[in-house]
Amino acid sequence: MKTSIIIPANNEAHWMSACLEAVLASQRMDGAQIIVVANGCTDETARVAKRYNVLAQEQGWSVEVIETEIGNKLHALNLGDRAATGDILIYLDADVRVGPRVLGQMERSLDRDAPAWASGELQMAAGSWVSRAYARFWGRVPFMEKSVPGAGLFGVNRAGRARWGDFPDIISDDMFVRLHFTPRERIGVAGNYVWPVAEGWSNLVKVRRRQNAGVAQLAEQYPELMKNEDKGEFTKEQKINLALSRPIAFLVYSSVAWAVRLTDKKHTTDWDRGR
Repeated sequence: MKTSIIIPANNEAHWMSACLEAVLASQRMDGAQIIVVANGCTDETARVAKRYNVLAQEQGWSVEVIETEIGNKLHALNLGDRAATGDILIYLDADVRVGPRVLGQMERSLDRDAPAWASGELQMAAGSWVSRAYARFWGRVPFMEKSVPGAGLFGVNRAGRARWGDFPDIISDDMFVRLHFTPRERIGVAGNYVWPVAEGWSNLVKVRRRQNAGVAQLAEQYPELMKNEDKGEFTKEQKINLALSRPIAFLVYSSVAWAVRLTDKKHTTDWDRGR
């Protein structure tokens, strides 16, 4: 069994070292093919990634860097897929830091004949107080607390990958893949990973607007996939109790939500993480 880890990266030189060092520190993995797809980069992303090939080889791993002038994440994912030779495919955002156990646990859980999807325990990281408050509330909504979102990190086995062809030009690649699997086919492992939240109120609004547009786009273009959604009900009573227990976090979260509702709702493919 071999695992391929595909990392699309657009101007991620600042994050690349931490990302790859965390991957290479993963426990209980015999080695993997790491594919960094530097897409549309104007910084040192590719150069930084290439530095890790020697360290990877010492561990029986490999780091392959693909460079393309096209700055498009979905195109990068497709290039990574074509270069991947593993029986298991793991897709990782370059600004995510995996914990030492999560990749090995995902690898073992996906080592099966039946189609399967897996991800780990998401931990949100934020620097500004407003983003920390937003994350405190968001992390308690039913979807984030009781399901496995897979934001920034998810994996599939080859039987699962056969369920779709090339990645289409959509906003939400992680949701697109997750909804190709029923809740019973999705596996959450105990290992964690750190996922950065957008920094500052205006960036939270921008990213939340894009997330909402991604959901609407999938519902419009791939309505058959929505039957696999498992967000769960967020009742009025739950909202009130959560708001009373975290009043400042509730105010920040609700202000972002209302700002999104009151502004442009058009689908957009422009992407900025707001970091």
